[in-house]
Amino acid sequence: MTSTLTPPRRALAPDAPAPRRRTRVLALPEARWALAATVAFLAALPLQLTGQPAWLWGPPYALAYLTGGWEPGWEGLKALAERTLDVDLLMVVAALGAAAIGQVMDGALLIVIFATSGALEALATARTADSVRGLLDLAPATATRLARDGTEQTVPVEGLTVGDLVLVRPGERVGADGRVLDGVSEVDQASITGEPLPVAKEPGDEVFAGTVNGTGALRVRVGRDVSDSVIARIVRMVEEASETKAPTQLFIEKVEQRYSLGMVAATLAVFLLPLAFGDDLKGALLRAMTFMIVASPCAVVLATMPPLLSAIANAGRHGVLVKSAVVMERLGQVDAVALDKTGTLTEGVPRVTDVRPLPGSGLGERELTALAASAEHPSEHPLARAVVEAARERGLKPSPAEEFSSTPGVGVTARVGGRRIAVGAPARLLDGRTHADGDGDADVDADTDGSGGAGEAMAARAVAVAAELEARGRTAVLVVSDGTPVGLLGLADRLRPDAVTTVGSLTALTGGAPVLLTGDNPRAAAHLAAEVGIEDVRAGLLPQHKVDAVREWEGAGRKVLVVGDGVNDAPALAAAHTGVAMGRAGSDLALETADAVIVRDELATVPAVIALSRRARRLVAENLVLAGVFIAGLVAWDLLGTLPLPLPLGVAGHEGSTVLVGLNGLRLLTYEFGRTGVSDPT
Repeated sequence: MTSTLTPPRRALAPDAPAPRRRTRVLALPEARWALAATVAFLAALPLQLTGQPAWLWGPPYALAYLTGGWEPGWEGLKALAERTLDVDLLMVVAALGAAAIGQVMDGALLIVIFATSGALEALATARTADSVRGLLDLAPATATRLARDGTEQTVPVEGLTVGDLVLVRPGERVGADGRVLDGVSEVDQASITGEPLPVAKEPGDEVFAGTVNGTGALRVRVGRDVSDSVIARIVRMVEEASETKAPTQLFIEKVEQRYSLGMVAATLAVFLLPLAFGDDLKGALLRAMTFMIVASPCAVVLATMPPLLSAIANAGRHGVLVKSAVVMERLGQVDAVALDKTGTLTEGVPRVTDVRPLPGSGLGERELTALAASAEHPSEHPLARAVVEAARERGLKPSPAEEFSSTPGVGVTARVGGRRIAVGAPARLLDGRTHADGDGDADVDADTDGSGGAGEAMAARAVAVAAELEARGRTAVLVVSDGTPVGLLGLADRLRPDAVTTVGSLTALTGGAPVLLTGDNPRAAAHLAAEVGIEDVRAGLLPQHKVDAVREWEGAGRKVLVVGDGVNDAPALAAAHTGVAMGRAGSDLALETADAVIVRDELATVPAVIALSRRARRLVAENLVLAGVFIAGLVAWDLLGTLPLPLPLGVAGHEGSTVLVGLNGLRLLTYEFGRTGVSDPT
């Protein structure tokens, strides 16, 4: 175990590119037009409601129509030129139609809602692009290349070629994918593999661009072109998955396009046929206008949006940010779930789970914990912090440590209370290669006290306990005092309290247990999966392997939900039918790529939001039936009645059905979040 020091912030070179910033909301034209339309609408509304003359509130309403409607109207006209009836154009036409019959406020409100929706979609797209570009910042701008004569050259990472020899100093990020040629260190590669702890690296081991070196210096032979590094491939996979993902479209939008085409054709028929049979122009126009109003898809559209928006608001109150109505609808379609391990099923922070003093050491659990914490106290390594935290939780104060030293991949040594204490990997401390000689190296001999057989017996016990701990998925840490093993600590990434119940709920909802996709080692993954009830475990995966697994299931017709938190999960989140990110410790890329975010990291909200989505979809179906009954009745009266349907009555019926389905959809605001979809009464 090494003491991984936090790398200092490097000042940007004069010619270095400025750090990329997140796109500002008002930098987007869609957001500016939506804001202008909203301001104009809010300026006109109180004037109209207080009975002011039309010349006061008319111009602001006109401005709202213009600023909020010109862009979707123009896009709709371009689509029409390509023989496609775009929903954007229909909404603008519907708003203008409402204004033509005196419903100016209703039309303006429709324009504002539509413009705001477009602005939010543009912002989400821009923020995702920001995060993808920001991912490239994980790789350093420059690297130290070693020439054949041993001289050092600072070069841009883009200038590295396969076969170059690169020096990676302590605390620096690795500049390119390659293999260690010389040196020993521990590398934090959580951004690539998701592993919770730094990984020991020796000659022959592979390292990845963008990962953070520990306290040892490494000489790395570049093995891949920078443009083909794992981090660069993650960027490409996220971009490609976002582009090739099936177009997100609400079910009602698919129906609405066909419905609207039919409505336009029917309206023309209602107008032209009576004229052909001798009806007067005014009567035919009035009947056609009434038909267009009562048959317009407003109630059909509102049948969908209020339930989904209410579900989004309900989920938001319970710590789940669902980014759009499309996502809320898609969540209910999920029939397979893939879970990340570190930071998703687990908390992502190692904890001391076992304290095992060896028989004959004369130490109890508290004494062993205090001794290990005293030696580890100066270290910045995650395991060291976990040991110190365990001592603090037990009310133990570490003793002062002197002559502290750390060796990557081995452990730490320090003098505590006059004794030479070593804490580290059992295999390294017991291999007889090193001993604590005070020369700055973490050298430990399993028997330096002359005890002979006693020391060998203690070492044998230590090996047995270490094997037991590791078989249970723990990371074993050996404590050696003056050359004699005295005890071991077991550390593990703590399972989230609601992980077991969440897996059970997801199994019930989808009809099959979730799959575990992780970059962690197979033994740790299998042990954790057994704890939570997962049988299908895929461990040791790089990001592209997770994407391959998701695409395999999607190709078989499954609608996969992926839950993750790290940069390495982002490509799978983008490729999945629906991606959910853990919010507190989630990387920026994962948060922006995901369709929904668990803000408070409460894993149990994942099955809860799936159940909520399914309830919303059922409510949408109810609303569609209700809207259909109203539309059919009003249309039948207008077309088949002996007297034409009066226009005011048609407007009242149309608006009444719209209000009714809207209020019905709002019921989800009070729906009990957290019910399972299996026994959920409808």
